[in-house]
Amino acid sequence: MQISRTLLSSSKLKAATVLAVGALALSACTNASETGTGGGGAAPSGSSKASFDPTTVKKDDSLAAMVPAAIKSKGTLTVGSDTSYAPAEFLGTDGQTPVGYDVDIAKAIGATLGLKVQVQTAEFTGILPALGPKYDLGISSFTINKERLGAVNMVSYFNAGTTWAVQKGNPKKFSLDDVCGKSIGVQTGTVQEDPDLSDRNKKCTAEGKKPIDIVTLKNQTDVTTRLVNGSIDAMTADSPIIGYALTQTNGQLEKLGDVYDAAPQGIAVAKSDTALADVVQKTLTKLIEDGSYKKILEGWGNAEGAITNSEVNPAAGS
Repeated sequence: MQISRTLLSSSKLKAATVLAVGALALSACTNASETGTGGGGAAPSGSSKASFDPTTVKKDDSLAAMVPAAIKSKGTLTVGSDTSYAPAEFLGTDGQTPVGYDVDIAKAIGATLGLKVQVQTAEFTGILPALGPKYDLGISSFTINKERLGAVNMVSYFNAGTTWAVQKGNPKKFSLDDVCGKSIGVQTGTVQEDPDLSDRNKKCTAEGKKPIDIVTLKNQTDVTTRLVNGSIDAMTADSPIIGYALTQTNGQLEKLGDVYDAAPQGIAVAKSDTALADVVQKTLTKLIEDGSYKKILEGWGNAEGAITNSEVNPAAGS
C-alpha cells in the first residue's frame, strides 16, 4: 500500500518541503540518489509567520506530574526534526530557527508540561534511530506504518496523503497515466520514493517501457527548485508540502491530480519509553479539546489535516 513522508520503512523515511533556496547550478538528472541542487531561475521561498503563539498555552500540573523523571530533571524536551519540510518543519527567515506547525505543536506540548523545547535539525533518516540517547521525541511528519511501529512508539497527531505538482500550465503535458521515461523529483527516504515511485518504475520496466528517471534529493527544497527551473517533469510529496509549495513559488507550480493514500502521522518516542508516549498522547488530547491544536494548524493553513482523536500506536497499513 502506498502511503505518503508520512509512511515508509524506518530505513527509508519522509517526503518534501518548500523553503528559501537560491539560484543554483543544474546537473544532469539520473536514477541514482543525488545531493546536487537545481539551476537558474526563481526559487521557492518560505514564510515563517503563523497566527498562533504556542507560548500562550498554560501548564497543566496534572500532566506535568506524569513526565518521566529523567526529562523532568533536565527541564527540556529535545526534539529531532528534519527542518526542510515546510510548512511542517523548516528554518525561518534567519536560516537558523526551526518553525512550522510541527514545531509549534512541539512547543505547545512543552508548555503544557512545563518544559522548555529544543528542536534540533536532523537528517530525516537519522531521527528514529537516535530516539532515547539523543532525542526525546521525533516530530518530523512521520507516517505511521507497521515497520515504524515495530521500532518506536508513535502518537498520532495529523493526517496527510500523497499528491503531485508540475510547472504552471503543465507545459510538458505530464500525466500520472504516463510516467514511464519521465523525470520525477522526490525527497530521499519518503514513501513517495519507495514504494510509490519504485512500484511505478517496476511496472514500466515489466511492460518494456522506459524506466522513470527518479531524481532523489536529500532536501525537498532542492526538489522544488528543480521543478521550478524545469529540470524535472514533476515532483511528488505529502499533500501539505505540495500545497505549501504552490503558495510559495509565486504561481510557478500547480497541483496535479487528487490526494491519495491518506494516512496518520505520528510523534515518535523510543520503544522503551511508554510512559513518555502516554503523556504525549494525553497532552495532545488536551490541546485538541481546548482548541490550541486546531489554532496551530489553522495558523499554517493546514487545518484540513487535523485529527479528533490521538492514539498511542494505532493500527497502521503496511
